[in-house]
Amino acid sequence: MGTEDSLSSLEYTPTWIVALVCSVIVAISLFMERFLHYFGKFLQRKNQNSLFQALQKLKEELMILGFISLLLTVSQHSISSICIPTTLASHMLPCKKPNSTPSGEHQGFILNKRRLLSTATGGHSEHCTSQGKIPLLSIEALHELHIFIFIIGVVHVVFCATTMALGGIKIQMWKQWENSITGATQTKDSSSSQQNPNLHHDHHRQFIKEHAAVSFAMAFFKQFHNSVTKSDYICLRHGFIMKHCNNIDFDFHKFMMRTLEGDFKKVVGISWHLWVFVVLFLLIDINGWHTYFYLSFLPLILLLIVGAKLEHVITQLAQDSSIDPEEQQSPVRIKPSDQHFWCHRPRIVLYLIHFILFQNSFEIAFFIWILTTYGSSSCIIESLGYLIPRLIIGVLVQVLCSYITLPLYAIVSQMGDEFMDSS
Repeated sequence: MGTEDSLSSLEYTPTWIVALVCSVIVAISLFMERFLHYFGKFLQRKNQNSLFQALQKLKEELMILGFISLLLTVSQHSISSICIPTTLASHMLPCKKPNSTPSGEHQGFILNKRRLLSTATGGHSEHCTSQGKIPLLSIEALHELHIFIFIIGVVHVVFCATTMALGGIKIQMWKQWENSITGATQTKDSSSSQQNPNLHHDHHRQFIKEHAAVSFAMAFFKQFHNSVTKSDYICLRHGFIMKHCNNIDFDFHKFMMRTLEGDFKKVVGISWHLWVFVVLFLLIDINGWHTYFYLSFLPLILLLIVGAKLEHVITQLAQDSSIDPEEQQSPVRIKPSDQHFWCHRPRIVLYLIHFILFQNSFEIAFFIWILTTYGSSSCIIESLGYLIPRLIIGVLVQVLCSYITLPLYAIVSQMGDEFMDSS
């Protein structure tokens, strides 16, 4: 280590600078810890147990990200001291290396980057160079990985909050339908056994009429407009109540909110197979493959398929119930069944929604990391023609999945054979 490097260590750094930086970092960390603690207490006081568990799950994921960052920090010198042949480092590059020696301002920039890299790696770089090799990963590259992990954590939290907020807004809009049902029931003078048929008969007829000839292709487009109508809500509500609790005074809207919170608790986590996806994505991000561009379409395609499937399940339920909608007797009841779902398992849809939300947040986090670390001219971002579609798709997927698909799953998943209360 040279003289200049030794003078820049903590041994020769003013104590007030060290204390000031540590104070700011500790203060921010304590503030965030206290904020999450009191927010959890607030959720417990409001009996929001599912949201509290989701918050705990989110804290666990942030702890894992922090532990990964800590491991990189502790082992960075050991990693950078590992030497590999130069031939191994010339394949599968995200950016193509320049063949000619740069000149002018660009040359100065490259030389400055190399000088910083040499200073950062210190003796490890010289150790590998003396053997005709290069370090496995430079200190500079490890530092950029730290930034990447931090951005993943921030974007993950923001996207989770957005998902819950948009989903809650959508289901809250159904509250007026629940109020119209309970209000109509309370104003009836007849007995409960007579109220229910009169109250639901017209909506059952409308429900069957709307979905009588709806194909999978038509269900695909329905998810963008009136994904859940009032007739859908009332009939699905009635089918669920008759199947599971047989209580016409059951607060189905409150149950839907609990179900959404339970689903949110599951999609907020980052499971091991999602980390496998991250590793595979980083592996195939090779120059010329345009991996980042093409993979941005995957969550959108999966989201449209999932939304169409959920709408098609509603259609199948209506068609199974369409015995004679013109009868003026008791209304036809829909029959919840797992047979309408893929592999007869409604949870498969939730797993796909989880993957869609995670991949979309990862795509946006990756873009922000490239933009803040290398700038908008980075070869990984490529041209403006690749950039704008990715951003539009990212925003579109987040809004559609949070505001339409996840609430749609919350109500359609209750049409299975089993009681799907996620609380």
